[in-house]
Amino acid sequence: MNNYTEFAMSIAKEAGAFLKEKIGEKHMVSYKGEIDLVTEIDKISEEMLVSGITGKFPHHDILSEESVKIDRGAEFRWVIDPLDGTTNYAHGYPVFCVSVALERGGEIIVGVIYDPMMEEIFVAEEGKGAFLNGNKVLVSSTQEMTKSLLATGFPYDIRENPDNNLNHFKNMALKAQAVRRAGSAALDLAYIAAGRFDGFWELRLKPWDTAAGWLMVKEAGGRVTDIFGKDYRLKSPHILASNGKIHGEMTDTLKKGASECSSS
Repeated sequence: MNNYTEFAMSIAKEAGAFLKEKIGEKHMVSYKGEIDLVTEIDKISEEMLVSGITGKFPHHDILSEESVKIDRGAEFRWVIDPLDGTTNYAHGYPVFCVSVALERGGEIIVGVIYDPMMEEIFVAEEGKGAFLNGNKVLVSSTQEMTKSLLATGFPYDIRENPDNNLNHFKNMALKAQAVRRAGSAALDLAYIAAGRFDGFWELRLKPWDTAAGWLMVKEAGGRVTDIFGKDYRLKSPHILASNGKIHGEMTDTLKKGASECSSS
């Protein structure tokens, strides 16, 4: 394990412990959109992560959800989500995590996702595999969508934008064994890596939602593309991740949904 990974784990655990301590309390909630909320806890967690990074690596860049962006043109950039699952957290629903990724020259080389409620830390290093609490994990062996457990989420502008995933959800639900919508994209990707979910898709996510999980799925033997099967990048508008074995079926189903939406 390299020093970057150990550092990412330490700051994710520190922020996660703070989140766990404060869950269930009454929080100050503000809105970035009609249903896109943020709490003071998001911002404090972000401050903890950013101060840790700038203290240890003062010349590195940082990209974070809650408006922090440090861009010096450095080789290394940290991509962080201080609280993935804010809506869950604000309601006291204990499904959320801290996500920390390190990018070097445009490639994610370290990914850490920490679930403080379950005390589970998912870790991936480029070329070295993916791990859960120190134990190596691999994607599932499910061969067919009809036997698969899938995960997804819905964009914050679901009420205004017709490209809101409802068509894809319907099609996937009719083909899979079941579909879950837990409210944390980073955890969904970590669960793909750990073999708990067989596939995951979502529309209009941001780099901090997917950076760590993207590496984790790849290092666990899975596949990550956009929803049409093209190469995935942090700026890609949509994501599809799977164990690789059902990826083609999922892509076909998503293409069908897109076609239905465009013809309606």
